[in-house]
Amino acid sequence: MATSKTSIYSALIANLLIAITKFIAGILGRSGSMISEAIHSVVDTANELLLLFGLYRSKKGPDAMHPFGYGKELYFWSFIVSILIFGLGGGISIYQGIIHIMNPEPLGDPKMSYIVLLLSLVFEGTSLIIAIKAFNSIRGSSSWWDAIIKSKDPSSFLILFEDSAAVVGLLIVGICLYLNQRLQLPVLDGIASLLVGLVLVGVSAILARESRSLLMGEGISPETRSRIITLVEQDETVLNVMHLLSTYQSPDEIILMLIVAFKEDLNTLAINEAIDRIRDAVKAEFRLIRFVMIQPETFGEHIQSSGVL
Repeated sequence: MATSKTSIYSALIANLLIAITKFIAGILGRSGSMISEAIHSVVDTANELLLLFGLYRSKKGPDAMHPFGYGKELYFWSFIVSILIFGLGGGISIYQGIIHIMNPEPLGDPKMSYIVLLLSLVFEGTSLIIAIKAFNSIRGSSSWWDAIIKSKDPSSFLILFEDSAAVVGLLIVGICLYLNQRLQLPVLDGIASLLVGLVLVGVSAILARESRSLLMGEGISPETRSRIITLVEQDETVLNVMHLLSTYQSPDEIILMLIVAFKEDLNTLAINEAIDRIRDAVKAEFRLIRFVMIQPETFGEHIQSSGVL
């Protein structure tokens, strides 16, 4: 989580400085695409603040209304960030692009725009490198896409996608600005804004999909599930694991529920001892599993009731 915060802070500082300079350049150079890029940077700055707020809220301890804590706050705010990228970043850029395509304006002095683009590439590139290093430290040997799909910490890949989209957007604006200057085609300014908007919409769709999956209660991987079942069924009192339910409450906290069939000849004391033993074994091997609830199922008539222990 510390590496995620580092990349968030670096992106926050970079986007705040870039937004100011882009607005100045866009106004002086009469560049709609540069204004769109400035709006994009403002949205990105707000996104970093929301992610930091989500990380802060997710650390709040359990209370009477939320007995498992507030870990899902991070997933909620990550989903909000993906919607903001779509609505404010992508939507406004597409709107600006259509307006400037329908009513192209002559390009003003592009010198300031070139300076801002160069500075922005330096700042955004630095932020992207930091985000890549932070993500590499947690993805291990997995491929980039597999690591993103399997990651339960949206703050780790949100900044990565956001910075990547920013760099791509800057390159699009830079190319179209150059062609506009050389060919005297003001419509290219609107096309650049439109392309930047489409990039942001595509990125937001991916981020919204991943954040929604986590917010809706994504469970453990099939490999981890199989390992837990094997571990539980190794206990001499267990016949088999009938059901296994799990959900990520936060990137570093899993809630696990097991419905376990025990042998018929066990009394209540033996079952309780087995439950404690199984719980300790599972939590010892899987450090992210904080809550283990085990419901016993037996086939002996002397066990009159069963409950979540």
